[in-house]
Amino acid sequence: MPDHSYFENLIWQIADLLRGPYRPPQYERVMLPMTVLRRFDCVLAPTKSKVLAEHDKRRDSKLNDDALDRLLNRAAGQRFHNHSPLDFKKLKGDPDHIEKHLVSYIKGFSANVRRIFEFFEFENEIEKMRESNVLYLVISKFADVDLHPSRVPNAEMGRIFENLIRRFNELANETAGDHFTPREVIRLMVNLLFMHDDELLATPGTVRKLLDPACGTGGMLAEAQNYLRDHHQDARLYVFGQDYNKRAFATAASDMLMKNVDQNGGSDNVRFGDIFLDDQFADPPYDRFDYLLANPPFGVDWKKQRKEIEREHKRGELGRFQAGTPRVNDGSLLFVQHMISKFEPVRPDEQKHGSRMAVVLSGSPLFTGGAGSGESEIRKWIIENDWLEAIVALPEQMFYNTGIGTYVWIVTNRKASRRKGKVQLLDARDCWVPMRRSLGDKRRKLGEGEDGEPDQIAEIVRLYGAFEEGPRSKIFDNEDFGYTRVTVERPLRLRYQMTIDDKARFLDAAPHLLDDIQAIDQALGRDPLLDWNDAWARIQKLLRKRGSKWQAAERKLFLGVFTVTNPKAEPVSAGQSKGFEADSALRDTENIPLKLDVDEYFETEVKPYVDDAWMDRSKDRVGYEINFNRHFYVYTPPRPLAEIDADLKRAEDEILRLLQAVTA
Repeated sequence: MPDHSYFENLIWQIADLLRGPYRPPQYERVMLPMTVLRRFDCVLAPTKSKVLAEHDKRRDSKLNDDALDRLLNRAAGQRFHNHSPLDFKKLKGDPDHIEKHLVSYIKGFSANVRRIFEFFEFENEIEKMRESNVLYLVISKFADVDLHPSRVPNAEMGRIFENLIRRFNELANETAGDHFTPREVIRLMVNLLFMHDDELLATPGTVRKLLDPACGTGGMLAEAQNYLRDHHQDARLYVFGQDYNKRAFATAASDMLMKNVDQNGGSDNVRFGDIFLDDQFADPPYDRFDYLLANPPFGVDWKKQRKEIEREHKRGELGRFQAGTPRVNDGSLLFVQHMISKFEPVRPDEQKHGSRMAVVLSGSPLFTGGAGSGESEIRKWIIENDWLEAIVALPEQMFYNTGIGTYVWIVTNRKASRRKGKVQLLDARDCWVPMRRSLGDKRRKLGEGEDGEPDQIAEIVRLYGAFEEGPRSKIFDNEDFGYTRVTVERPLRLRYQMTIDDKARFLDAAPHLLDDIQAIDQALGRDPLLDWNDAWARIQKLLRKRGSKWQAAERKLFLGVFTVTNPKAEPVSAGQSKGFEADSALRDTENIPLKLDVDEYFETEVKPYVDDAWMDRSKDRVGYEINFNRHFYVYTPPRPLAEIDADLKRAEDEILRLLQAVTA
């Protein structure tokens, strides 16, 4: 029996028929829906007559569409059906009207399949192929590809479709990163996700649920199923996904239907919608999951959803975004909060064992935003709840549409006892092998132990599982990532002086105070005064004697015109034993690690250098950040000076030699 590569190559050869009307990156617009269509045609062939008979029988009944779909699905023995009298063989019989027949055939499917083809926007492609005179040829070639389950079992069909998706996405590498994660990255994430659950998954009858809220074409869902099939055949994994990209959603939904994956009676395991505005998994029993896996878009903008997200944030624990909202141009940490909201509680007596999630993010969510910012508050919420188990730094140039460094976060509410209160950072940035051929920005991959490559995925998983300190692995207490941002103040020092120009400027703004200003000018003189406390006391005494009462705005204007800061001046008193007024221009902040005593740190690290400073503890903020470079930085001492001098001398000699050769 031919293997999956035979069918992949056969379908790939058909794709060559599209050359001309379509560019290679556009082939998937036709080939993926056509593959789905042909598979469904083959699957439904044995029960076609039975479905047609049932449809004719119910033609005049008053059943609604859903009830009729259920009856016809039952007749087909599948989660979908087609009640059109047409099939691929009959489509070939009328070349002149093939586009009308193909549209009619697609409309004969059950609602779940029709919806998939609507999201594929396949009618547009049918018309384009008709205009280019390739529609009949493509249909004819596909009619010769036998994808019947007796020849291509469900698992094999799943692999064919997965590989086609991957190959087409790699071909369209300029946009693939929007909905496609490199296979080896997914395999690493899946291994890390399931690695502590061997005993649990080996229990006979185990049923687990997994969600990818940014599922794209379903690669992560497929790889998770492959892992369980290879390692825990007795366990059942129901996978669910949501995506807001129409074509990606259609592809993932098709993949799930073609595999005929049991979803506990449901057929809408992949759903379309914007998770920020339309969470498709908000209602029991599919509102909580044992595993979560995702590669959200890097730096996704959430301006359009801002109003609803902020409203949900204000609901606190009743909403998904209780911890905070990040910058509007990067919603990565909103995805993380959404995924955490799907965690199962840890109640073993109720067969609830908590949840684990793996999510790949850019470096920005690790450290962007100071104490009190939305990003910092989200990190604080995750770490102080002891949910962050580990972060793995991946090499650069791993993804198709970006060369930036990426990080896999492992987050769980059921840490092993030895990991409680700890976070493991694993540096795998130099674990890569070069690609034989670059695909967009992807020039590197993790070695998988094939074709002479090192098995770098296994090595990373081993280091992760060992949970030991080493050059690549660092283990920290949760509070090691936290700090208190303390506001350091210094006194305001003002010099007072009335000059002719300043006097004129003040009177332009407040001419009604002419008599008071003349009196102050005569009493205090024109020389600079370095003690504003004394100068203002004398001015107030003079104004009281004159019976003048200035408004707050007039006092502020006087201060702004006739005073300037001067480091030699006396500190300005705040009055009533409140210390000194703070100079906002000299205000600074100090990030003090949570493990250190704030007062002791200030006395030893700040006061010796700025003796007039003090802390305003009312402005304290606790922040969290994870700086990989700081924790894995290795100091490389400079070369000896003599060695550098020798290199410079050699370079000078070479320059002189070249100049002499030119002028000779």
